Amino acid sequence: MNERSNRPLIGGIALLLLLGSEEIRAATMDHSGMNHSGMDHSAMGHGAMNHGAMDHEAVNHGAMTHGSMNHDAPQPPRTPLKPITDADRQAAFPPLPGHQVHDRQINWAVTVEQLEYQNFENSSALNWNANAWIGGDIDRLWLRSEGEREQGRTHKAELQALWGHAFSPWWEVVAGVRQDFKPGSGQTWAAFGVQGTPLYGMELEATLYAGERQQTALRLEASYAILLTQRWRLEPMVEANFHGRNDAGRGQGSGLSDSETGVRLRYEITPGFAPYVGVTFNRMYGETAAMARDEGEDIGQTRWVAGIRLRF
Repeated sequence: MNERSNRPLIGGIALLLLLGSEEIRAATMDHSGMNHSGMDHSAMGHGAMNHGAMDHEAVNHGAMTHGSMNHDAPQPPRTPLKPITDADRQAAFPPLPGHQVHDRQINWAVTVEQLEYQNFENSSALNWNANAWIGGDIDRLWLRSEGEREQGRTHKAELQALWGHAFSPWWEVVAGVRQDFKPGSGQTWAAFGVQGTPLYGMELEATLYAGERQQTALRLEASYAILLTQRWRLEPMVEANFHGRNDAGRGQGSGLSDSETGVRLRYEITPGFAPYVGVTFNRMYGETAAMARDEGEDIGQTRWVAGIRLRF
């Protein structure tokens, strides 16, 4: 082979050696001194880069300068905030007024439990039983009144004024005075007792009285309103009166004097207006029954009643 024909072959081998030395030099370059923050990566032709030939183990990442890279770090406010003072806290959170205790509110209620016509044997009577109160949740003034008129004459009438103090959510003690207008010429009593609602719809009263001439009395009352429907209620009740000594002027004997049991069925048109019908059984006992016989009165009666219950 002559010298002229070997020139192209020698030139090709030299070109291959030159390209190989350039690739080896690129693979072994020390990137530790490179400042990547100033590099324009947008103009780099990453598509033409041969990542397979790059030796990543030889790249010194510890020396790379990332401090100049912008990672959207929060910038300090242009106007520094003032430190929060006690005056600022008071302006943002003013003191709130104290909670209003329910007992400080004055409320009142009037309930006419019974306003009814009673029919028995050959006679009839008008009966009433009402109470009212005014005050708060703990202390209140109670007024009670009950009585009976038969054939246009008042046979029994009384009024009580009692101060009540609640000692539990369902019970309170009461103390005050009771004035009897009938029967007889009237009598004044000191009163002390307890009343409450131990169950929903149940009302209990127990009151002890001390009257003139060393007379004492005890009255027990209980009623229970049974909810039949949203408007219909059936209410059984019982009342018993005891006296400490005989009082012929008022027709009252010692021991258990009289009792009344009954049941009433009412229809509540509204919570404050409820007509009703019912039946009661009245009976006298002991010395009281003996005094009634001497006067020609019946010691036991069955009465049919019709009336209305009111609440204000």
